[in-house]
Amino acid sequence: MLDLSHPITSGMTVYPGDPEVRVEPALTVAADGVAVARLDLGSHTGTHVDAPAHTIAGGRTIDRIALDELCGEALILDVADRVREETLIDAAMLGLDRFGSVPPIVAIRTGWDRFFGAPRYLRHPYLGAEAAARLLELGMRVLAVDALNPDRTPRPGESVDFAVHAAVLGGGGVIVENLRGLEQLGERARIGIFPLPLAGADGAPARVVAWRV
Repeated sequence: MLDLSHPITSGMTVYPGDPEVRVEPALTVAADGVAVARLDLGSHTGTHVDAPAHTIAGGRTIDRIALDELCGEALILDVADRVREETLIDAAMLGLDRFGSVPPIVAIRTGWDRFFGAPRYLRHPYLGAEAAARLLELGMRVLAVDALNPDRTPRPGESVDFAVHAAVLGGGGVIVENLRGLEQLGERARIGIFPLPLAGADGAPARVVAWRV
């Protein structure tokens, strides 16, 4: 089994404006006889799942997404050798013309996970709306990326465009962000995505694992 998740640590990278992450002792063995950590974090911390409710009014919440939807065969599309900061990833770059269909889970490897924790991580490559629409037509229901966001993350003062979120979440699908280690996989793998079952939440941190096929 391969762990594709970032560890949750104090001060880790979050989407601009999201709650900062703090993990600190609440109880200690020395003082209390047990160790218990206090967690202060947002629902989109680290490697996490975006439920439709994240951007779609009335959309499904994370606890209404069946684990069956989040586990199974995955297609890994690797563009790491062709992207730079804020590169637009289109259908041609993904080579979608060669597919008559894709499995429900599609992961896009940009290689940007190597910048996690650095300012450059926010200037990641991003998916074009037309490419997302084409993946949905081919059968994708779970879009996973090894970057902060499948859409372009705006710089301060810029307007926000969540076209990929609108397409995927608006179609009842889900998005997984901040994967790592996709270079360990071939083009096909079995992936399991296990978000925390937060009642009524718009998303949740997740442990994501893969098995080589």
